[in-house]
Amino acid sequence: MEINPPFGYREIVPFLKTQRVRLPSAAELPAFTRQLNAIPVSYAEFGVAGRDYPLVFASGDEGKTYAPLAVLGIGAGENLFLNDDGWAGGVYVPAYVRRYPFCMARVTLDAVEQQDRLICVEKAFVAAGDAGEAMFDDKAQATPRWTEIQKLLNEYEADLDRTREMCSILADYGLFEPFTMQATVAGGAPMNLTGMHRVNESRLEFLTADQLRTLVRKGLFGRIYAHLLSLDNFGRLLDRRAARGPAPAAAPA
Repeated sequence: MEINPPFGYREIVPFLKTQRVRLPSAAELPAFTRQLNAIPVSYAEFGVAGRDYPLVFASGDEGKTYAPLAVLGIGAGENLFLNDDGWAGGVYVPAYVRRYPFCMARVTLDAVEQQDRLICVEKAFVAAGDAGEAMFDDKAQATPRWTEIQKLLNEYEADLDRTREMCSILADYGLFEPFTMQATVAGGAPMNLTGMHRVNESRLEFLTADQLRTLVRKGLFGRIYAHLLSLDNFGRLLDRRAARGPAPAAAPA
């Protein structure tokens, strides 16, 4: 059996009811959050995440598939939303971060990817002995804490399916276009943020009636405009960067 971990996870193992887990504190964030300048967001997060971050689309396979990302920084490995107390206060924390150290992983058995996904946990957070926190009681009943975690995992995983469907529809309708952000932070050199795609709003008027109905029925118009409005947050992102001093070399999102 081969378990494929999500991006940023080091070594995951299947979660067992008998395991105790060391749950991270509010200020203890996954190591990967300090090494990236964009993080995945899902369908249901567009409205709330779009208030704080620029939301863009990226493709790692030359346009075959796309995924939405919240841009966190301008330079390589730069997350402008972290501080000594964890994630910046008053800012939405993406579910990709909040679910850690748990995840739902894809499993390959005999070279065939299984339809059902497996609840896994970062191995380093599995506690030994009486350390950590039990997720189930002596009668194998879920604790309130585990019920909350499992709800987040299940809702997020279902939302990923809606996210993939959304990106597939937008791509099939030819609505994506690549774009680059160019800016200069005071005291720094000009920067280019590349590797991003956005929805071309002007192309919407050329869609067929059936395509427009699909966007309405799937709730995609709201996501499209949440994404387009969120691009104004690049200005706020540059303000955060300027407050930290000279800018590093730019990197793709």
